[in-house]
Amino acid sequence: MLTRTASQTLTEQLAGRFAERIRARLLAPGARLPSVRECARQHEVSPHTVVAAYDVLLAQGLVEARRQRGFFVRDTLALPVPPAAAGQAPDAGPLPAGSGMHATALIRGMFHQSSRPQPGSGVLPADWIDLPALPAAVRKVAASKAWAKASLQYGEPMGDAGLRALLAHRLAAQHIPATAEQIMTTVGATHALDIVSRTLLKAGDPVLVEEPGWSVEFARLEALGMRVLPVPRRADGPDLDVMARYCQTHAPRLFVSVSVLHNPTGYSLAPGAAHRLLQLAQAFDFHIVEDDTYGHIAPEHATRLTALDGLQRTIYVGGFAKILAPNWRVGYLAAPAPLVERLLDTKLLATLTTPTLLEQALAICMEQGQLRRHAERVRIRLDAARNRSVELARAAGCVFAAEPAGLFGWVDTGVDTDLLAQRMFDDGYLLAPGALFLAGRQASTLMRINFATTQDAAFWSAFSRVRATL
Repeated sequence: MLTRTASQTLTEQLAGRFAERIRARLLAPGARLPSVRECARQHEVSPHTVVAAYDVLLAQGLVEARRQRGFFVRDTLALPVPPAAAGQAPDAGPLPAGSGMHATALIRGMFHQSSRPQPGSGVLPADWIDLPALPAAVRKVAASKAWAKASLQYGEPMGDAGLRALLAHRLAAQHIPATAEQIMTTVGATHALDIVSRTLLKAGDPVLVEEPGWSVEFARLEALGMRVLPVPRRADGPDLDVMARYCQTHAPRLFVSVSVLHNPTGYSLAPGAAHRLLQLAQAFDFHIVEDDTYGHIAPEHATRLTALDGLQRTIYVGGFAKILAPNWRVGYLAAPAPLVERLLDTKLLATLTTPTLLEQALAICMEQGQLRRHAERVRIRLDAARNRSVELARAAGCVFAAEPAGLFGWVDTGVDTDLLAQRMFDDGYLLAPGALFLAGRQASTLMRINFATTQDAAFWSAFSRVRATL
């Protein structure tokens, strides 16, 4: 809540809070600010204070007034950031309503430090993945004479050879026939997806994506100038009838799929649907990128397209941010042999190489079995967390739109979750509203929850209280 102080009036505090949100892109361009009456009620100030604060934002060029519609955020990319605001992490503030809530707003919100578990987070809590073996492995690599010499040069273009050999062994256990020469390390799985897109596509090309799906992928493809074609995701896989119509009409060049423990629904691909999907790719000549980001917590015998296809039309993408070390940014891709050199050229143009120190430390953790044992512990802990979160969500009146599985739950709240997210962020909780996972960003009553961060009854109590006001 705002409090009157000797150094700042309530108007200055309220205007400053909105200004920080806008400059940090937590309030997206085009987002509508709360009405004067609603804002006054939320912050327990007078309407006069809100009008004065909005006038300050108008004077700073951060918002614009639209007659009989309210105040809307302007695009501030070209505006200078005041020195006082530069480098400061924003405190809790409103998120945009409607289509203004977008992927980068969620990402920026995730960087906000909070003592509360964040229901909209995309990663496991820090205490779940604080593995002592990681710093020990880094120290071991850094102390070696070989690394000291290698650090004075660029690393191997394809990535550390030892890590790629271990990754080939891991993929072979999943019946994915990739040699070390077909595997390339990347700066996280998102970088791998970007390499594939930049190599195989050009601006204007149609790309098939799953809907609901990963909001960051929608935004990334749109930023590259691609035509995004949303395919409804069902429990057994993508809607193949819709996909076939797209193929006949638009001739897509690529399909991006999270086939196992799909984000946000938790669905996993059925073998029959996988077989028909590969037939469609063959008939209409497009590639499939299989993003297996959640493979470490997936069932052992989950169906993977790359295993059925044998890396002919498929490209496999994996990473370690969800299970081990989000900030290490170690990812990889495995591709058909004829595509490897083209993909490598794209990687070289973007990053030259990838950090050898972290790749070799990760290889130690894999080789000594520490990663495998850690993943087993996480799966057991996640199963218990999921049971607890599902119980609390249902007690709060939520309905699961998909059978709970994996890290995420896809729940129907019964209210507009863009508005809910705005109100809950004022209480210090970051939500992931359904509009984020829809290519058209239309309003939705659905939201994605992280089972590992929604075991706290206090969150569900706040959720119920806020939802009752909408």
